[in-house]
Amino acid sequence: MAEVTPAGRWLIRTVAAMVGTLLVAWAALALFGMRRWSAITDAIAAGEFFAMLGPSGSGKSTLLRLALREERPTAGKVFVAGKDLSTLSTWKVPYLRRQIGTVFQDFRLLPTKTVFENVAFGLRRRGVKDIKGTVEQMLDLVELGPMSRRKPTQLSGGQQQRVALARALVNFPRALLLDEPTTGLDPLQVAELHQLIRELGRDHGVIFSTHRLADVRAVCTHVQIMRDGRLVYAGALAELERGDLTTALRVGFERSPPLTALAALPGVTAVEPLGRDRFRLRHAPGANLARMLVEQAVAAGWGLCELIPEGAGLEQRCIELLLGTEEAS
Repeated sequence: MAEVTPAGRWLIRTVAAMVGTLLVAWAALALFGMRRWSAITDAIAAGEFFAMLGPSGSGKSTLLRLALREERPTAGKVFVAGKDLSTLSTWKVPYLRRQIGTVFQDFRLLPTKTVFENVAFGLRRRGVKDIKGTVEQMLDLVELGPMSRRKPTQLSGGQQQRVALARALVNFPRALLLDEPTTGLDPLQVAELHQLIRELGRDHGVIFSTHRLADVRAVCTHVQIMRDGRLVYAGALAELERGDLTTALRVGFERSPPLTALAALPGVTAVEPLGRDRFRLRHAPGANLARMLVEQAVAAGWGLCELIPEGAGLEQRCIELLLGTEEAS
């Protein structure tokens, strides 16, 4: 087992169970042979929609499987709702999974069973009494009541997705985990699924993995962006959309300074002349360039007359985070 670093101990201490929320955190995970610190959520409550955004192979599905204890980390520990899964008894794992309604990419439906039997399967194994009423309630919720006698092979991809959702909801879980929920769906089916997820989110915290920014825009309140098994951004989607990650300053002067003087300012990554003594100074996110520029302009007598922060669009910021040209936390 890898030694837990001070940062790891701090992460573990900040993760604690809260009533009505699902907390998931990972410490020192070994993904793709590389150990990473990655906190996936702090607290997701009903009405909140949380996305793990990243390209295929970035580790999103692996993290979901770790949360369900379908896989175990080769180093570190996994915490769900404040519980260390490495100490969880095997006989308690099914109970854990019932608390987290999960829909997998491949749906995992039983092809020889009807829609009704697929949804009822887990209830029968547990000996639940009112199976018929519970299953019908879930099928009505996902608008599949009239198709209860059909087999999965007689359904469209979007309908199979809804069966998987009904099966995940039948245990009345505290939260929903959706793994790439829109994969293979046509645009109309995607729009319908987005609407259904928003409706389900009134009573559940929803966490889903996706590589589609459109899914994040349509559904999410919070987003964490992953690259190569590592967290590179975490925060509310509104903050990302507001352009808090300023990436450039558009500046103008009464006396044009030398390009070399502008390029030498701490944090500046590029200087673009815009004509008429105006420039765009690109800089690393978080660099306090504006104050340094004002101080330098006053000292050198440049006559600073324009200073306008610029932020990249949401798509561009996500691309930069995924490509590794920008880092935020």
